[in-house]
Amino acid sequence: GPSGVGKGTVRREIFESSENQFQYSVSMTTRAQRPGEVDGVDYFFRTREEFEELIRQGQMLEYAEYVGNYYGTPLTYV
Repeated sequence: GPSGVGKGTVRREIFESSENQFQYSVSMTTRAQRPGEVDGVDYFFRTREEFEELIRQGQMLEYAEYVGNYYGTPLTYV
């Protein structure tokens, strides 16, 4: 939805009132890890070859390529 309609507030309320039934997913990417980022916390950092192998194996729930890098959600995380 449009900016400022309360999406973040609704999401925060759901997560805070869910008694740990929900958690944010960590995406996987082929982009370079930036200073201060932690693998498995900020993203799962993988090589392009590793990511493409997961695609071939049907192990990605969803993925897209953006600015030359893959981003997606691994099935094992969901």
